[in-house]
Amino acid sequence: MGLLLSIAAPRYARHLDEAREVTLHQDLRQMRDAVDQFKADQARPPASLVELVDAHYLREVPLDPMTQRADGWHVDTALDGTPGIVDIHSGAPGLGLDGTAYASW
Repeated sequence: MGLLLSIAAPRYARHLDEAREVTLHQDLRQMRDAVDQFKADQARPPASLVELVDAHYLREVPLDPMTQRADGWHVDTALDGTPGIVDIHSGAPGLGLDGTAYASW
């Protein structure tokens, strides 16, 4: 029984990590698409993720699957100081299964 658990547990944990990473990629793509659509419609970037929800570009701000928090997303703004969201990244520390930082996705 112990041998079976020692084989199954790491596989299960890796499967959970893979599922969280797939969800993270999908959430980032959805939020980035919403930012792009908002910019195209409003001729300016959204001021916050909440504005995307209020304007019905997102149903809700998703939970970051790595941190299980909706308020942990890192938003990039323009380098020239122009207000508004330019890009979104996970606020989770650590590396993905591919060796890249979650914050760089």
